[in-house]
Amino acid sequence: MIRRIRRLVRLVVPYRKDLSLAWSTIKGRKGGFVGSFVAIAAGSAVITACGTLLVSGLGTGVSPERYSGTAVVLGAQQSYWLDETSEVRYSERVTLPADKVAAVAAVPGVASALGDVNVEVSVLTSDGDAVAGPDGFPVFGHGWSTAALAPFRVREGRAPAAPDEVVLDTDLAARAHVSLDATVRLVVGSIPSSYRVVGIATAPGDGLDRQSAVFVTDDQATTLSGRPDRVDAIGVLAAPGVTPQQLAERITATVPGVVAHTGAGRGDVEFLDVGDARSLVVETAASFGGTMVLIVVFVVASTLALSVRQRRRELALLRAIGATPQQIRSMIGAEMTVVSSVGAVVGALPGVGLAFVMRGVFVLADAMPPDFQMRVGLLPVLASLVLCMTSGRLAGWLVARRMAKVSPVEALGDATVEPRKLGWIRLTIGVLLIPLGLLLTLGNVASPGDSAADTAGSAVLLFVVALGCLGPLLLQGAIVLFGSLVNRQSTASGFLALANARANSQRLSSATVPLAMGVTLAAVQVFGASTAIAGAQHQLEDGLRADHVLTASSGAGVSPEVMDAVRGLPGVATATPVARMQVLLTFPSEDSTATKVFAAQGVAPVRLSETMDLAVDQGDIAELRGEAVALSRIVAQTVGAKIGGTIELRLGDGTLVKPRVAAIYENSLGFGDVTLPNDLVVAHTTARTDTAVLIRSVDGTDPEALTAALRGAVERYPTVQVGDRQTFLATPGPGGSGDWALNLLFQTVLLGYIAIAVVNTLVMATTARVREFAMLQLIGGSRDQLRAMMNGEARIVVSSALLFGLLATVPPLIGISLGLTKSPVPSISLTGLIAIAALTIALSWGAIRMATRYALRPAPVDAIGGRE
Repeated sequence: MIRRIRRLVRLVVPYRKDLSLAWSTIKGRKGGFVGSFVAIAAGSAVITACGTLLVSGLGTGVSPERYSGTAVVLGAQQSYWLDETSEVRYSERVTLPADKVAAVAAVPGVASALGDVNVEVSVLTSDGDAVAGPDGFPVFGHGWSTAALAPFRVREGRAPAAPDEVVLDTDLAARAHVSLDATVRLVVGSIPSSYRVVGIATAPGDGLDRQSAVFVTDDQATTLSGRPDRVDAIGVLAAPGVTPQQLAERITATVPGVVAHTGAGRGDVEFLDVGDARSLVVETAASFGGTMVLIVVFVVASTLALSVRQRRRELALLRAIGATPQQIRSMIGAEMTVVSSVGAVVGALPGVGLAFVMRGVFVLADAMPPDFQMRVGLLPVLASLVLCMTSGRLAGWLVARRMAKVSPVEALGDATVEPRKLGWIRLTIGVLLIPLGLLLTLGNVASPGDSAADTAGSAVLLFVVALGCLGPLLLQGAIVLFGSLVNRQSTASGFLALANARANSQRLSSATVPLAMGVTLAAVQVFGASTAIAGAQHQLEDGLRADHVLTASSGAGVSPEVMDAVRGLPGVATATPVARMQVLLTFPSEDSTATKVFAAQGVAPVRLSETMDLAVDQGDIAELRGEAVALSRIVAQTVGAKIGGTIELRLGDGTLVKPRVAAIYENSLGFGDVTLPNDLVVAHTTARTDTAVLIRSVDGTDPEALTAALRGAVERYPTVQVGDRQTFLATPGPGGSGDWALNLLFQTVLLGYIAIAVVNTLVMATTARVREFAMLQLIGGSRDQLRAMMNGEARIVVSSALLFGLLATVPPLIGISLGLTKSPVPSISLTGLIAIAALTIALSWGAIRMATRYALRPAPVDAIGGRE
């Protein structure tokens, strides 16, 4: 035992000495380590934020309300598992066969099992206005027997016994201003019916926060759902002495095809949006967090490389007096251990705040419910600490490995002169990446379909790496070609700026290249999104030929019965119902299969071209009947589908179909990637309703007269409203806007981190020139001339960064535009371009001016003799 302790002491003491030496070095050269510290602290904040989101997605949610009295809630498999760790949530509720209820009730330990259906309804006041649930949440109708799952108690009146009787929860009755024996109208879909209020029920605990409850008889609930042989969920009450976990294991072992949920997981079955948010948060946080770890390594390595390069004389002197390469590596490793550990701890608290900011964006994008709880704990902080320290040590090892190889004589000889040529490996990599990027973006070698646009967008990384490799060489060329245009050599400051730029192009490129990389990434994201949005808007405006649109002001949508009411009206040439959902397409990919999610719409093919032009390239859209499908060109190329062939497709509720491909069309950005028969889509949506009805009028019909006729026809459908084509244009497209908002969030965080790295680099590179500024002042230069010189260098940095960054975006943007719209001309947002240029100027000029002011503070005599 004593020997083990001595051995441990021998191992720890040298490491403690390394840390002590590292701390002394850091205290003596604070400026050289500030950049690495800031980079690690910012990275720690982002990683902590992603970790907090990940832990929240895995362990929290929303507590059940109507199922709060159950031990176990059973639902169907609401996800399609791509592999053992990755899943895709179905967009509609997946239901269970009604006969599962009896099978569950027979399991030992089950006191009772009750099948529940959820029917979204609109409760109308006496004035005809719809009463929403609390905070805008929906109102659901259920069979009275399921009131025991909460349990609800009848406070006034009795339970419903006839098909036209209803019980309301206390809060809903108060907001609707109804009492016992009053008559209330309930709208299911678009169909209103009158019910007599026979009871007011009280929910347990604090009541209902995410919904309002309406109870009818069990038979009436089944009739209103339209699925007499299906239930949405099964609530299970346990017999005395049986724990929920035990009961869940017994049920899943006995009854196949059900998924058991206990504890907070019961809320995932009751509220689909909670389960959707949980899955999305876990997937995006894990993916982006992993990406940020890699970026932290590169940024810290770049910052540290600049810091070590500024200490080149010091390290050369250590090598000259006998320090071994291993000692140099140990010293730099210990320094990074101290800096990364402190930086990770400092960045953790802002990271928690950033997690709540990101949660707010998720809520704004409708990707997370407002009441989704965040879990703040030590685990994300500890994970961030470990990852940041590992990243810092890895970055330190990469830099130290290169520095330790330099011989003492060589290091002392070139300590003040930067290398004139790039390494041949770096040069070769940079030169080869450019044609490879051009081949992927413009050479038509990527997989066809959506992969073409995705590949073009991803190829920007090749150009970014090429910029990093060839940055000094490109900057030298830019200075030779455009230097005199940026700075006038007739002035002393302009001459000095150009001379410094030519002599120290590598130092200047360390500030220019990260800035150019940020410009490239920002421009591809902004202009790629603007190209997709402009393409969708163009296709929608050109393809929508309807004059009037029927939509639902509240409730679940427009019932198919509305079509019958308007189709035969005078002046109506044709009417097309439109229903929307998301579908999953499975297709062969290399040696296995792949599954992707696509936006789908369901339409009636009769005279479809009169209300909606899909720009059909192949096939006939009139054949869109039964189990047939029309695919966009992008999807058809992605999955390898041909006219007359079949595809494997899962509808929004998980139903597997293998429809025949009837047509291939172009306008997918505006109308969705997959078009199916309307009746097929409606039958597999949760509400069984349409999103809208498009109406084309007979030529010469008075628009106002037709509007009046349509309003009269839909008067008996209180939630249906009549609008013009702008109503449909203003509604979110098939893909929605949530993905774009989340993508913008993560790109903003990423670019913000890159901006911090850029400012770091600029400040470090400028403040390290204290002795240079002092020497220039001692030989006659004034402070104003030095500031003007730095302004000249800033102009070189900004103009070069914008030039290189924007040039690198051209091939990816052309590839994205070709993949999405078949046009080589992307949509360039002038506002976005001005914003990118303004941000680039503000970051670089502000950082250089601030650092210059700091570097000019010491007196020249004091600075010239100070530490380098």
